[in-house]
Amino acid sequence: MAAACARTLGKVGRLVLETPACRTANSYAVVPKITLNASRRAYGTGAGGFRSKPFFTTQLRSARVLGCAFLLGGGLGLYQTLKLTLERHLAEEEANTSGSSAGLKLTLYQYKTCPFCSKVRAFLDYHGLPYEIVEVNPVMRKEIKWSTYRKVPILMVNESVQLNDSSVIISTLKTLLVSREKTIPQVLDCYPEMKSVNDSGKEVTEFNNKYWIMVAGAEEEALYPEKGSRKEEIKWRRWADDWLVHLISPNVYRTAGEALSSFDYIVREGKFSTFEGFFAKYVGAGAMWLISKRLKNKHNLQNDVRLDLYKAVNDWVAAIGKQRKFMGGDEPNLADLAVFGVLRVMEGLQAFEDMMENTKVKPWYRRMEKATHHKEAQQ
Repeated sequence: MAAACARTLGKVGRLVLETPACRTANSYAVVPKITLNASRRAYGTGAGGFRSKPFFTTQLRSARVLGCAFLLGGGLGLYQTLKLTLERHLAEEEANTSGSSAGLKLTLYQYKTCPFCSKVRAFLDYHGLPYEIVEVNPVMRKEIKWSTYRKVPILMVNESVQLNDSSVIISTLKTLLVSREKTIPQVLDCYPEMKSVNDSGKEVTEFNNKYWIMVAGAEEEALYPEKGSRKEEIKWRRWADDWLVHLISPNVYRTAGEALSSFDYIVREGKFSTFEGFFAKYVGAGAMWLISKRLKNKHNLQNDVRLDLYKAVNDWVAAIGKQRKFMGGDEPNLADLAVFGVLRVMEGLQAFEDMMENTKVKPWYRRMEKATHHKEAQQ
């Protein structure tokens, strides 16, 4: 654009030089001045014969003024053009970085021990997307007081676009990674928010299509080369949210001792004041131990909830099979990342150790650790 403006300015200059006034002034430059010794004035011929006004000098000055006016106008035009071009370029850059996966500034509002937040972190780590973490105080939640959506995780994109719900966050970002021509608003339109009332009479928010990656045609074939792999991924992502995640609390709070150990871990890893930490560790542990009994009945779990955890994990391993490293094949897919994210929150607790010892999940889990850590190191 700047080069085009310079060319235009050059043409204006040439036009100025080709005006009659300029041609006369140029002719004057090669004709010797006629002077009278008595007056020492320059004279020119005009309609009235000899006259005392310096005609050629007047024409030359007029041409110079006209040329300067054109040059000044052209310079101002060039400045305005460059200014508008720069502003447009910056606007386009901002729109591109806000609308595609490149150059995104991501801020994750989370509880570290929340399985849904852990799912999002697993996705971001595996795909090498840099992000900042804001640990939310689970008591006051002042860190998200600006949001009408009062749950975590919340992912802020470029400090302007808010993504809610772990599965919507993952599906949105994956769509952007695969289809870079789409913008975030375009993708979010595919996951409409729906409000309903649950069996307890509480209003809940759900998102339609949240397990779908919004690609088709060649993009779909590249992402899901195996027949049925898309349906399989959706099935197990939903399973992780609807079943596996509900096995975590009954298992980590199974006994009073396990509940106390779990809350000790939660307080250490979370964001609590001294008083809140003490209260959460002892009062919260007792409360969750009692609540875990209700959860066991609510989800129709066995008396020994470990057995349900073992069965769920072995069902997952069986679905992967012996011929694949991951459900996604040689690389994890979104179902792998979801299940890994959910199970990871039990690390360091007795439930996790028992699961690793009494199921077939360990080889797959170690491969997932290596895959996510390897990608994270490349950020």
